[in-house]
Amino acid sequence: MTKVDRWLLPDGIEELLPPQAAKLEATRRRLLDKFETWGYELVVTPMVEFLDSLLTGTGSDLDLKTFKITDQVSGRSMGIRADITPQVARMDAHSLQRDGESRLCYVGTVLHAKADNMLASRAPLSIGAELFGDTSSDGDLEIVSLMLDSVASVSNQPLHVELGDVGIYRSLVADAGLDLADEQALFDKIQGKALPDLAVLVSELNIEAKLAELLLVLPTLCGADSVIEQGKAIFKDYPDVLQRIENLEVIANRLSSRFKDVRLNFDLSELRGYNYHTGIVFATYLADSGVRVAKGGRYDDVGRVFGRARGATGFDIDLKTLVRESDIRLNERVIVESTATADEASDQWREIIALRAAGYTVIEGSSPAAVKRLERQDGKWRLVDIQNNQPN
Repeated sequence: MTKVDRWLLPDGIEELLPPQAAKLEATRRRLLDKFETWGYELVVTPMVEFLDSLLTGTGSDLDLKTFKITDQVSGRSMGIRADITPQVARMDAHSLQRDGESRLCYVGTVLHAKADNMLASRAPLSIGAELFGDTSSDGDLEIVSLMLDSVASVSNQPLHVELGDVGIYRSLVADAGLDLADEQALFDKIQGKALPDLAVLVSELNIEAKLAELLLVLPTLCGADSVIEQGKAIFKDYPDVLQRIENLEVIANRLSSRFKDVRLNFDLSELRGYNYHTGIVFATYLADSGVRVAKGGRYDDVGRVFGRARGATGFDIDLKTLVRESDIRLNERVIVESTATADEASDQWREIIALRAAGYTVIEGSSPAAVKRLERQDGKWRLVDIQNNQPN
């Protein structure tokens, strides 16, 4: 290893310098405060757990993303968390064991053995909220609303929400009676919206003609409000699928009444988190940049493996991505030079305390990021803009 190599970080691992680190922390605080106003209680989950707990339930979808290590005390295999949701689900089912609804929130760094894509971080800072004990659409509405309210509180960009339901595909596949290998092959083609390949695969499988036609049209059902009407017409003879589409419509209408400026889209073939999601799935995008900053969905009964089957729905926000795409304002920095006389020092100190209480960052010395300076003029302390040397 050369001297230069010692400064290199692994691919997908990054450090944050000023002022980005300060913006990240300010956003973290604001979102946790937001969660608290909605009644969500903060929990802190461990960085590592035994694999048989960490990869149980929702975590079974995370095996390839999880770094595995050996516990030198017990000799058992452990994993570094790649997602916090499975840990919070375990807390609800096993550690808390509350009756009725439970609202929990969290924040922490997760580690991915493989990045989601070439540009993604392998050490995202994840912040999110989970609602347990509610199996109704009201619970989904609450979670999606909190997700939107949270992102809007730190971003000035218009928001775009995409809604889907993995249960639509589950219901159709159950009717098709496919084995696991064929189901996985079909999943890959639909999730990738590979329509020509999907047509070839469906023709090779022993699927009833009407159902085969529905599977072929499913990936095309994405877009604005008209998708709902198309879906209801296409699946009118499939009660379970029809009920799920109508549920999406109800949630979308209620969201539209709450968030007038949020654009809603639908994707009836969205299969993100298919191995653990059981119903509605959703994601929030910043409309100007097109970047996804939050995602979530319903994952009922995940607590069964921990002894308590519970309704569950929640979301998580990629905090680093959100901060990078948002214009987070930090406190204005004021410098105070040591020019006060002995008689003026006490008055100067009281002025510094007042400025800090008013939300300024006051530095007794110099700072390249300072925009104002505290000066003594005409017997009074005044804030002066450093660039134009004009008092406020």
